[in-house]
Parts: sequence; C-alpha cells; structure tokens
Amino acid sequence: MKTLTVSLSAQQVAQLKSAVESGSYASNSEVVRDALRLWEQRQELRKLEMARLKHAYNEGMASGEGRSVDADTLLAELKAEAGSRG
Repeated sequence: MKTLTVSLSAQQVAQLKSAVESGSYASNSEVVRDALRLWEQRQELRKLEMARLKHAYNEGMASGEGRSVDADTLLAELKAEAGSRG
C-alpha cells in the first residue's frame, strides 16, 4: 500500500476519530478506504445513469418530430390515457 498525505477539515477529522473510537472502524485508513469504495460505487452509478439518459435521449430523437402542446391539452391527454388503462 502507498501512504498519502491528505488535508481534512476539523469536522472531518472529528468524524474520522469518532468512527474509529466508536469501534465502527479499526483505523483511520479503514475509514478512508471505505469512503473511497463508496465514492467509486457512486461514480459507477453516475456512469450507468448517464448511459441510461443518453439512451433515452437517442430513443426520443429517433422517435420522430416533436410537437408543441399547451399544458391544458397535455393534461387532458394524460388523463384520457390514464382512464383508458383503468
């Protein structure tokens, strides 16, 4: 493992110490490694969400020309659609 030096706020240091002192983690390094794992998971979720949004955008663009509609018309169409579904 490689040793790094990082700067933390006083609040972050207090939270780190609290996590170790409470027994939730065995060491400061364990807290930081867990935080990095969570960050990596969040990055992966963002990547998947971005891919999903790009796919939805591409489907929308491929679905044809858009149309203008006012709020009242849209609401009426949505209510009719919901009514037809039961």
